[in-house]
Amino acid sequence: MKRITPLAVAVAAATAAAEPLPMEHVLVSVPLHKQEAETALPVTVLTGDELTRNVAGTIGETLANKPGLANASFGPGVGQPVIRGQQGPRVTVLQNGTSSADASNISADHAVASEPLLADSIEVLRGPATLLYGGGAIGGVVNILDNRIPTSLPEEASGKFEYRHDTASSLDNVVARGEGAAGNFAFHASGLYRDWDNLEIPGQAMREADHADHEEEEEHEEHEEGGDGEIDNTGGRTKSLTLGSSYHFENGFLGLAVNRLENNYGIPSGSHGGHGDEEHDEDHDEDHDEDHDEEHGEEELGHEDISIELEQTRYDTALHIHEPFAGLEVIRGFLTYTDYEHAEIEGNGEVGTVYENETWEGRIEMVHQPFGNFHGVLGLQATDSEFSAEGEEAFIPLTEREGLGLFLVEDFHTDNWLFEFGLRYDRDELSPDTFAAADESFDAFSFSASALWDISSDWQSGVALSRAERAPATEELYSNVENDDPEDWVVHAATGAIELGNPDLDVETSNNVDFSVDWRNDDHFASVTLFYNDFQDYIGLLAIGTEVDEVPVYVYNQQDAEFYGVEVDSEFALTEFAGGALRLGVFGDSITGELDSGADVPRMPPMRIGGRLSWQADQWRVWGSVLDADDQDSSGENEEATEGYTRWDAGIEYRLQTNEWDLLAFAKFKNISDEEIRLSTSFLRDVAPEAGRSIELGVRYSF
Repeated sequence: MKRITPLAVAVAAATAAAEPLPMEHVLVSVPLHKQEAETALPVTVLTGDELTRNVAGTIGETLANKPGLANASFGPGVGQPVIRGQQGPRVTVLQNGTSSADASNISADHAVASEPLLADSIEVLRGPATLLYGGGAIGGVVNILDNRIPTSLPEEASGKFEYRHDTASSLDNVVARGEGAAGNFAFHASGLYRDWDNLEIPGQAMREADHADHEEEEEHEEHEEGGDGEIDNTGGRTKSLTLGSSYHFENGFLGLAVNRLENNYGIPSGSHGGHGDEEHDEDHDEDHDEDHDEEHGEEELGHEDISIELEQTRYDTALHIHEPFAGLEVIRGFLTYTDYEHAEIEGNGEVGTVYENETWEGRIEMVHQPFGNFHGVLGLQATDSEFSAEGEEAFIPLTEREGLGLFLVEDFHTDNWLFEFGLRYDRDELSPDTFAAADESFDAFSFSASALWDISSDWQSGVALSRAERAPATEELYSNVENDDPEDWVVHAATGAIELGNPDLDVETSNNVDFSVDWRNDDHFASVTLFYNDFQDYIGLLAIGTEVDEVPVYVYNQQDAEFYGVEVDSEFALTEFAGGALRLGVFGDSITGELDSGADVPRMPPMRIGGRLSWQADQWRVWGSVLDADDQDSSGENEEATEGYTRWDAGIEYRLQTNEWDLLAFAKFKNISDEEIRLSTSFLRDVAPEAGRSIELGVRYSF
């Protein structure tokens, strides 16, 4: 067992910004638009300078060091968010309140089609949010807000330009943004360009044990993935352009925005098919003849570099009307159309598999005027999506999915108590284009109740109870359902396994309890959150103990499961030192996931403790941080344990500011000790560790 060092504990006094605590952020992801201190929901918010310091090229990496949150990386081009051990179809990523509508939930190697570097703020609801956003939010919600449809008329033009360079992958990142107004019209324009090379790492890409075994196979030495200090085939390029406008009238606005995203990135060598597969053993080598090539094709899994070309065009419309008629405080309407496509390109330049997802999503929120002590919102959400996959790795049939959700949320104020309750009904209908499976429909009911008690001016306690239901995802129902013959089953390259859907799956149910205690006094705060999630009919991908051509077979099945853990966050103003303010913070989390069979839930985050010590005076800010992660010995079935790590980071910032403009220059020194870090939440931890020692330099000019 890896021990947390005394030094780490000492320095782990810190996740802090050096400046005084900011004013409470108003949560847009909550329909009543409450401040953080007005809800019992566990919430994480990144905004302002804190967002600038934490933001990265993927949403998973951006949130990774926050309590209860982690990153499911698949090389530097992919970083999906993990909330309390939940990821994939249980975590919904929103772009300004509506779904990102990409294919990231289908596979671990699919990037989220949203750019955190363009965000004004990022809001995370840690835990079930099905009441507000449907079954895909049974594990939590990430909402990326970028004001692409301006919500107000700016008094004067504003903008920013930002450049970042990271030595870990020779990454260059450029962001530009401008906003202004003409008459009753407000305008927004933003763009991003990112270019990077192969990721530099400490040592070998492959774990030592796997690498030693692979070196014994002389006939496959030419396929060795990643040399010393680098992961092959991990470079890429991203381009994004957004144009938006809104027309403002006396009591509201109507707006439209268009975004075009192109993201091309490589999949780490050795990931497709995995290195640990028996396809590389001696018997396989002896039988690796022409007949085998004809059977499996020229592109053998794990030998051919794969890249992904992602393209998405997104149209957003929004309508806000304040006091449209008596009794209503505001009506908010959202309508989004997304045309998504990504192609997996083989090393020879040929297109392997093409994924497409065409989605319409509409949402209406009607907030009624306070009635006595009651204040609430009635909402309607409708989606229509068509997902298809064509090519050699296509194992899911074309499926149309229609969803309709109706929800009601009310809160009640009395003295120093705030009560909130709500309920939601969802209807999901799936129509696969295949004779091998019938149409499916699911009814899901969710409800919640919470209480927030202001014990004193400094202390607050909250408890939240909820019951959330989720209909099975398309891949959980229909993967390989068209193929009756095991010889025709398609290998899911990202996991190196054959995955079989189960059309008999039922609705998944989660019963949840959150309990929190918060203390805030001037420039100090501390919070502790305990949570327990009891899942009934938890949908998991379980091994059945058989193989086809030495590839393991997994089936989506259901059994009960439970998740529980603790999250701690704090920040303290220590003293004045050398003309500046010295601040200290500490955070930590521990999450456990167990199946009813006694096995551990796979890819769970380890126990962590970390922090930051910072000093700020006038124009300068200096900080140092540490994150200490324990071994993850509670690995899932067929998973190896993951070693712990201690990561050290530091940074320095210099700011020049006038009434008209702001200039910020910064340097971040990351993974200073060049620690080998393999994330237990990643499918690729055996062949793709995180970046080694690097320096990120940046400058931001805003006006």
